[in-house]
Amino acid sequence: VGGAAADHGEQSYRGLGRLTDRVALITGGDSGIGRAVAIAYAREGADLLISYLPEEESDAEESVRWVRDAGRKAIKLPGDIQDERHCVAMIDRAFDEFGRLDILINNAAYQMTHERVEDFPTDEFDRTFRTNVYAMFWLCRAAVPRMKPGGCIINTASRQAYDPSPQ
Repeated sequence: VGGAAADHGEQSYRGLGRLTDRVALITGGDSGIGRAVAIAYAREGADLLISYLPEEESDAEESVRWVRDAGRKAIKLPGDIQDERHCVAMIDRAFDEFGRLDILINNAAYQMTHERVEDFPTDEFDRTFRTNVYAMFWLCRAAVPRMKPGGCIINTASRQAYDPSPQ
């Protein structure tokens, strides 16, 4: 389908140090909005943990390169957030590596469209909820008791939630 490459702020975003020495974990940080956030946060002074599916390794490497080019640390967290143990392990890793987690960004998501509701297989329905709802809960539940006052959690939603495509 072609088109222009996504603008993640690689050439345009200039940080102002607003997140100096903060630590953020971004799910889906390998591409799209997740990569744009990773670049912006790194340029604002944050160290990052970037969660992504293992099959997206090359995209994750690109995000990490931009973070490191900004002079910040980046830790890759390949795995599937449909797995509760992986979600908890990511939070543990933040505290093991940095001793803190200041910002949790639940950005990763899964969606699929079909013409008719009866065309949705149960495994796809399960994947959608495990990725978009369960993972957000598991990550928040693991992070909240350990985050210090002033920390924040950012949960994103697809545009499809409020301006859905016809199908």
